[in-house]
Amino acid sequence: MAVHGVGTDTAGQLLVTAGENHHRLHSEAAFAMLCGTAPLPASSGRTNRHRLNRGGDRQANAALHRIVLTRLRWDPNTRAYVERRTKDGLSKREIIRCLKRYLAREIYQSINTTTALDLAA
Repeated sequence: MAVHGVGTDTAGQLLVTAGENHHRLHSEAAFAMLCGTAPLPASSGRTNRHRLNRGGDRQANAALHRIVLTRLRWDPNTRAYVERRTKDGLSKREIIRCLKRYLAREIYQSINTTTALDLAA
């Protein structure tokens, strides 16, 4: 819950998704794939774009979405990121996809450091 925007419900859901044996997640990309936030290419013709993976744990994806919406509302760094990416020409849907992937990376690192501290104690 040390991550900005994460409440008890969303933290619980993400911990359930990571599982008791979180060491099976060998990288942040594996955690993102498990949460359904790994980008998949969805390009055709001249367009070059990505979409979120439709697989994975839907409840974890919903939890990440709630956290992103909270950050969009209250976090000034996220708001600045949205403004910058909007100027780059991305749609709001694409920006939220990027934020979910970034958030999955941040939460994966938080889970690993927390358990490393627990094991040391």
